[in-house]
Amino acid sequence: MQRATTIVRKAAVRPDAVADEVALDHAARSRRNSELTTKGGLRLRLDLDRTTVLEDGDAVRLEDGRLVRILAASQALLAVTAENPVRLTRLAWQLGSNHVQAEVTADALYVLDDPVVAELIRGQGCTATALQRPFRPEKEAAAHDHSTCGHDHHHHGHDHGHEPHAHGHDHHGHHDHAHDHGHHDHAGHGHGHDHQHHDHGHVHGPNCKHGH
Repeated sequence: MQRATTIVRKAAVRPDAVADEVALDHAARSRRNSELTTKGGLRLRLDLDRTTVLEDGDAVRLEDGRLVRILAASQALLAVTAENPVRLTRLAWQLGSNHVQAEVTADALYVLDDPVVAELIRGQGCTATALQRPFRPEKEAAAHDHSTCGHDHHHHGHDHGHEPHAHGHDHHGHHDHAHDHGHHDHAGHGHGHDHQHHDHGHVHGPNCKHGH
């Protein structure tokens, strides 16, 4: 059985080097290790050194140098729409809070066809239409963006909370001795930070609990 340890991204795939193709759903395209059978019957072992997502049109290189092109297989999805964009935005937030993978397009959200998710969609006043198509969710959209958003808001709160106090203490602390400035600046910074964190909790906390 041939091993495939190298990914060739779509832009670098030479058509004349492609020996075969394999259609995979999103879950299969996200695995580091698996055994695959191509359309032509070739069996291969995918053995990547790190977790990544194989996109439609990418290829993996076999030990003998041949390429196997990756195709995004169609799977059962729900196309989610809403007459009111606010409802769709609220739903997107709820999906993220529940760690539901979603593909975002200009016309609709796409999620895997799941009865629990369908109920959540209806509860937000949105419409879910079943269909078959390849699934290309945002890369860790729910987890990463939520986490990064939290850190960014925390960090911005830190910056904005710190800046005004820093300027204020420039007028007080620098005329006093340095230790007092450092002590008061830290206290001011702490209050600015706590205040932002408290506001941040009001933004995210209820929605998260509601979503769960």
